[in-house]
Amino acid sequence: MASPLKTPVLRMPLAGLVRSSPKASFSSVRPASCLSHNLRPQCYAPATVSIAKTFSSNVSDKPQPGELPPLNWNSFFKLRVSRRRYQLLFSITNGLFAGAGGAAFLSTGMAEPIISQIPLDPFMTLGLMTVAFSGLGWLSGPSIGNQVFYLLNRTWKKQMTQKEAQFFERIKKHRVDPTNSSASNPVPDFYGEKISSVSGYRQWLKDQKAFNKKKTANFV
Repeated sequence: MASPLKTPVLRMPLAGLVRSSPKASFSSVRPASCLSHNLRPQCYAPATVSIAKTFSSNVSDKPQPGELPPLNWNSFFKLRVSRRRYQLLFSITNGLFAGAGGAAFLSTGMAEPIISQIPLDPFMTLGLMTVAFSGLGWLSGPSIGNQVFYLLNRTWKKQMTQKEAQFFERIKKHRVDPTNSSASNPVPDFYGEKISSVSGYRQWLKDQKAFNKKKTANFV
């Protein structure tokens, strides 16, 4: 039979023994729920939730199958060159068609009242008006070519617009002051229209620095 003094000690909870032990450190103390066999899964619940959150965040950072990859600068310049070709193609085409249409319209004689008011030879007047029609067609080419290009490459339109805004911000930041130009020291590609690659942009930066050095040398 157990003595009366030992009975309270045996009935004391296990958590109390752990807490009352002077050798137990603060980091080694666990709550009573972790020591219980029935409640043991709750001790690992926070770790499981954190692992699940980390995994879900890593999955969300990956591009979705339907999303496009980010547009880099080399691809941007390639698309920019392609767009310029579309614009040039439609400028030439529109210029030819507009000139031919203008010549056909003038040959009908409907513009005789206007031609008679111009103090020039009628044939010269007709030629100048035909050239004017061709010029209007040429000027409308870039707008039409731009629309056709974005119609065929609509998936890149948003990213290309953003990249183009960043590109022109860089051009404005690094280009030289045109008021200091001269016949011997012209401005090197003020709008950056000739830049067609990353290496071309680096060369453009070198040209801007060379312009400033030459300007300083001429000033001294």
